[in-house]
Amino acid sequence: MTAPTKSTSLQTYQTILYERALHPELFPLKGRRVVRHGEYEFEAWTMPGAHLLRFEFGPICASELVTDQEDSLPDTGVISALLCAGEHEFEHDFVTRGVKFMTSVQTESLSESLYQATLEEMEAHADEEDSLVHRWEDAMGRCLSLVDIQRFNREVHAQCYHLQASGGIVLRTQSIFEHA
Repeated sequence: MTAPTKSTSLQTYQTILYERALHPELFPLKGRRVVRHGEYEFEAWTMPGAHLLRFEFGPICASELVTDQEDSLPDTGVISALLCAGEHEFEHDFVTRGVKFMTSVQTESLSESLYQATLEEMEAHADEEDSLVHRWEDAMGRCLSLVDIQRFNREVHAQCYHLQASGGIVLRTQSIFEHA
């Protein structure tokens, strides 16, 4: 499957934290996984070069959206938005509800040979770990988006990777949702 041709740049990628759920009809959803563990529910979506993570615990619902989409994004319930270029860390406490969100974002633009080696390594990893994955092609070659989920009693960790051949883009996020 070939994704629509558009100029992808690390400058357009952003991480947005919402204090609500988002609707799947707003996004080109390619994969979905729901995890119910203890007192929380966690859902992950993959899209070409993007992902959404939703965490529910009691009355709290929080969603992390990482996307290069610039238009038609919901603005209701936005807690924070940050550009992904470079390396960033962000934390948010839902103090009255006993939930904490933490994320780390790292981006790189690799040479063609390094990109191919990284892509092959991540494809093997995705197969070994039964990751939530979406594979597609852009104008320059093979691309990959994947989400690894580790669940614990009071928290869930998600490591997400987006590799796009155009520009040799590799974006990695490590996010944690934890509850009291």
